[in-house]
This record gives sequence, C-alpha cells and structure tokens, in this order.
Amino acid sequence: MTGVRLAKPWLDLDDAAIAALPGQLGVYEIGDAKGGTLELGFAGGRSRFGLRSAIAEAAAKHLAASRFRYEVTMQYWSRFEELLAVYVADHGELPPGNADRGVQRVGRLGVDRVAATGE
Repeated sequence: MTGVRLAKPWLDLDDAAIAALPGQLGVYEIGDAKGGTLELGFAGGRSRFGLRSAIAEAAAKHLAASRFRYEVTMQYWSRFEELLAVYVADHGELPPGNADRGVQRVGRLGVDRVAATGE
C-alpha cells in the first residue's frame, strides 16, 4: 500500500533535471540542502508546460532550493491538498512557500492514524 506522503527519491535541482521533466499534470515538493521542504505545489490545467514549468517557476522563488521530487497524477488538486494536510499534521504549519500564498484552509487528517501507520 502506498503511503500518503510524497516518498519519491529527491532529485538535484538543475537545468538538465528540469528539462527532462514531463509536461504532465502532477504535484511536487521543492526542498533545500538541509532536508527541509520549501514548498509543495502542483501543475494543473493552467500550467503552461505541466510539471516542467511549475517546478522551474517554484524553484526560482527560493534561493535555498537545491532538490525536488514530483508525482504525475491527474488528481493533482486533491493530492496537493492531501500533501499539505500531511505536512501540517507533521510540522504544525505550512511550508514557507505555501504560508505566504494565502492558503486559508487545510484539511485535517486523523492524527492518530498518521502517527500510528506513518501514512
């Protein structure tokens, strides 16, 4: 069974890695070299070149961005909300790049289930 967290391996954030990204819908996580999450985001129907452009734009906003991971999914909005809810359950707040976006409401997870199963 797949967990709720985005568990794909981290990739180095460089021009070659971004150029190799698919132009598909999905979700992503931008991270720093210390292992922290800077932003969770999605490439939706209005993303010009899907994940490729969404990740490039998000990375450009964060000076400390050095790595990323992503997941191709047609259910990008619900998956994005799920990832935000898991992050808030784990850390008590939104990632820095999401906190200033005006996200007003994040769903809640059953904390006991998340803590007990790691999902």
